[in-house]
Amino acid sequence: MIKETDDDFEGESTTIDCPVLVTERLVLRPPHDHDIQELAELAGNRRVAEMLSRMPHPYGEAEARAFIAMSRQRKAGCVYAVTLADTGAFVGCAGLNATERGLEIGYWIGEPYWKRGYATEAAHALVDLAFRATNIAELHVSCRVINPASRRVIHKCGFQYAGQGMLNSLVAGQVPVERYRLDRKTWVSLRSWGKL
Repeated sequence: MIKETDDDFEGESTTIDCPVLVTERLVLRPPHDHDIQELAELAGNRRVAEMLSRMPHPYGEAEARAFIAMSRQRKAGCVYAVTLADTGAFVGCAGLNATERGLEIGYWIGEPYWKRGYATEAAHALVDLAFRATNIAELHVSCRVINPASRRVIHKCGFQYAGQGMLNSLVAGQVPVERYRLDRKTWVSLRSWGKL
């Protein structure tokens, strides 16, 4: 469902009713207080924090509580806990954020769960949500140039390279990033081919 807001980008709404998303192996749901311990443990890994802009390090229970409280007050976009469908284990976070470029997808997975395809599966669900629940013309994503795993996820979702820029990371300072975008027409084509 689309809601008109003051955050619209040239008539594009970034406010989304954020449903629980269920994929083959994952459930993307709002983060809640029961996630605090696992969130603090996984997000407390410097290797995770270095790849993100807004994640502080060290990251403990106080930061996890603040993140969950912030996610409840969000006005544009969606914030999700990424959990395993079979066990409910918390494995990371994902979301859609309103930025100066438009709606942007973001995700991170805790290191014990790397190399299992969870980031790609979560990203596919978010891409579909973004285009189905809004009228945006294109979706954005970026990753640090030193993050080949995230780049693979981005390519698997059909995003196309849009240039480089700089990102201010709380942990690493100013770092170079690659920017990508996926337009609605390409997404529709990929969906019809069954590639996403």
